[in-house]
Amino acid sequence: MSSLTHYANLAHVSVSQRLAGQHGLSFRSFLVILAMFAGVTMNAWSAKPDQKAHNKHLSMAHPDASIQLLPAALGSYRWPISTDNPQAQAFFDQGMQLRWAYNMTESIASMVKARELDPTCAMCFWGEAFSRGSFLNGGMSAEQAAAARVAIRQANALKYSASAMERALIEATLVRYPADYETANRRPVDQAFADAMAKVYDTYPDDHNIASIYAVALFLLEDRRGYRDLADPDLQRLHGVLTRVLAQDIKHPGACHLYIHATESSQQPELALACADHLASTVPLASHIQHMPSHTWNEVGLWGRSVRANTAAKNADLLAAQGKGFSYGPTHNLHMLLFAASYDGQGAVATQAGKDYRKYAGDAQFEATTLIRFGRFDEVLALDHRPDNRASAAIYDFAKGYAMLKSGDLAGAETVLKILQDYIAKTDDKIRFHPAKNVVGVLTYLLAGEISVTQGDTEAALEAFSQAVTLEDALDYDEPEPLPFAARHWLGQTLLDAGQPSKAEAVFRDELKDHPHNGWSLHGLQQSLAARGMDDPAVNDDLQKSWARADIWLSCAKF
Repeated sequence: MSSLTHYANLAHVSVSQRLAGQHGLSFRSFLVILAMFAGVTMNAWSAKPDQKAHNKHLSMAHPDASIQLLPAALGSYRWPISTDNPQAQAFFDQGMQLRWAYNMTESIASMVKARELDPTCAMCFWGEAFSRGSFLNGGMSAEQAAAARVAIRQANALKYSASAMERALIEATLVRYPADYETANRRPVDQAFADAMAKVYDTYPDDHNIASIYAVALFLLEDRRGYRDLADPDLQRLHGVLTRVLAQDIKHPGACHLYIHATESSQQPELALACADHLASTVPLASHIQHMPSHTWNEVGLWGRSVRANTAAKNADLLAAQGKGFSYGPTHNLHMLLFAASYDGQGAVATQAGKDYRKYAGDAQFEATTLIRFGRFDEVLALDHRPDNRASAAIYDFAKGYAMLKSGDLAGAETVLKILQDYIAKTDDKIRFHPAKNVVGVLTYLLAGEISVTQGDTEAALEAFSQAVTLEDALDYDEPEPLPFAARHWLGQTLLDAGQPSKAEAVFRDELKDHPHNGWSLHGLQQSLAARGMDDPAVNDDLQKSWARADIWLSCAKF
C-alpha cells in the first residue's frame, strides 16, 4: 500500500468514526462529508489547477480547422487597404473584425491568408503583426513576438506601395516588436507603441481605425483589473479618443468594445449604453461581441438584456464548433449568463447555464450555487460532481452544507462549516484574481449565519452576515462576480425578520446601488417599507418591471 493511500485511508477511518459516532448524521450527509474530506486529503498531496475549468478564454472552435471566409458571421465593418486582390481585402476585413472581437487565433489566420493571396500587400503583413500583439486580455508570447517581428519587417519592406497613412501606421508599429522583446517586462514596449501611435493619431485624428488602434495602445498602459476613476487624466484621454470615434460611428466594433471595458468599472458605466445597443450587430456570430454589451447592462441592472446577450454568445460558441461562427470565452459567457439570470429571477436559465458550465468546464461550482440561489436544495444534495480544484470544491461544499441545513440536517451543516473554516484559514488559492479565502469566506459566514438563524441566535446571525458583507465589499471589481447572489440579501432579510425594518431598508437600498433593479432586493425593500406602514410606488413599479421575466414567486430576499 502506498503512503498516500495509507494516509487517505487513515483519514477516512478517523472521519467515519467521528462523524458517525459523535454527530448522528444521516447516512446521505455522512457520505457527502466523507467525500469532502477525501477530496481535501487527496488535494493536499496531488492538487493541480484545473486549467480548463478556470481558463475563460477557451474556444469551442475545432483547433485544427482551416480559416475560411464566413460572410454570414460578419458585419458591415470594412477597412479598404492598398491591395488589388478582392479576396485578400476580404480576409483582411475579416481579420480586423475578429481582432476587435478578440478571436486572435482566427484573426491571425485570416491575415496570413490575406498576405498569401497578395504577397505584395504591406497592410496584410501589418494586420498579421497587429493580431499577434498584446491585447487587453493577454500579453504577447515570445513565439508570437518573433512571428510578429518577421511580419512587421516585411510590411515595412513593402510600405512604398501603401498609402501615406498606411506607411505611418506600419512605421509606428515597428517599435512594438523589438528583437529583444521581454514577455515579463512589456511596459517599455507598450509605452513606445503608444507614443508612436500618438503621432499617427495627431496626423489622422478623424480616421476611426487609427484612433481605435491608438486606444488599444493607451489601454495597454492601464491596469487591467480594478475600478477606474473618471477623474484620472489618462482615462480621460482614452475616453476622449474613443468617444470621438463613436460620435461619428456608433457601430465601430473596436471603439465600442474598448469603451465598454473603459467605462464598466467607472462611476458611470452607463456612458457606454448607446454603443452597447449596436455592438452585437457589428460581428453577428462572434460570441465575445455578442456577450460584451452585458458588461454594461449588468452594471446598470438591465438583467434581461444581459441574459439575451449571453444566450446569443452561447449560441455563437456552439455554431463555432460547427465551423459557422467564432468562439471566444465560452465559460465566461456561461458564467455571465447564469449570473445575469440569477439576478433577473430566471431560475431555469441560470441553473441550466450552471449545468452547462459543469459539462463543458468540468467544474460544478456554479451548478451548485445557482441551485442554492433558487432554493433547489434537494437537487443540490443529489449532485455528485465535486470539483477537483480546491477553491471550486470549497464553493461546492458550501452549497452542500447549506442544502443539508435547509433539509433539516443541522449536524451535517455544522461539519461542513468546520471544513470551510479550516480551508479559509490555510489557503492561498485564487479564484480568478480574488483570494479564495475571501470569496469562500463570504460563503462561510453565510452558512454560519444561517446556522445561527436555525438555532434562534439572531444576534450571532446578524454578526456573521455583516462579516460576509464586509468581505464581499472588499472584493475587487469583476464582471461577472464570483457568486450569483449578494450577502446583503441575507443580512437585509434577517434584519427584517428580526423586526428591524428601518435597518433592513438601508441594507436593501445599499444593495440596489451595487446591483440595480434586482428583484431580490426590491422585494426586500418593499417588505421593509410595508413593515413600517409605508408604500413607495416607484419601488413597486421597479419590482414589477424588473421581475417580469422571473420564473419564481418571491416570499423573501433569499432562500
